[in-house]
Amino acid sequence: MTESKPNFKELSIRPDGIHILWEDGHQSYYEHRYLRSQCGCAHCVSEMTGKRLVVLGDIRKDVEAVEWATIGRYAVQFLWSDFHETGIYPFTMLRGLCQCDRCKGS
Repeated sequence: MTESKPNFKELSIRPDGIHILWEDGHQSYYEHRYLRSQCGCAHCVSEMTGKRLVVLGDIRKDVEAVEWATIGRYAVQFLWSDFHETGIYPFTMLRGLCQCDRCKGS
C-alpha cells in the first residue's frame, strides 16, 4: 500500500507565521524566517554539491512571506519580504518541516 501524498485545504499567512490545514486534518505551523531558510532554490543550495548556501543566520529577522501561489498540485511558492521568490516548497517537504508541537516532539 502506498502512502498518499499530502495536500492542503487552507494556507494562511499570519503575523506569527504560515499556517497550513492539511486534508487529513493536521494543522502545520512555520515561522516565517525558518521557512525562508529552508528554500531549496539554486541561489540557496548549491546545485553541484547540495550544500546549503543560505542558512538561518543569513536571513533577516523580520522577513515574512508576503504572497503565495500553488505550483501544480504538488508545491507552493512564496514571495518573501526580502524579495526572494525562486524557491518551490513541495507539499511533502512542507509536511516534513512542520513546526507544530506534535511534530517537533514537544
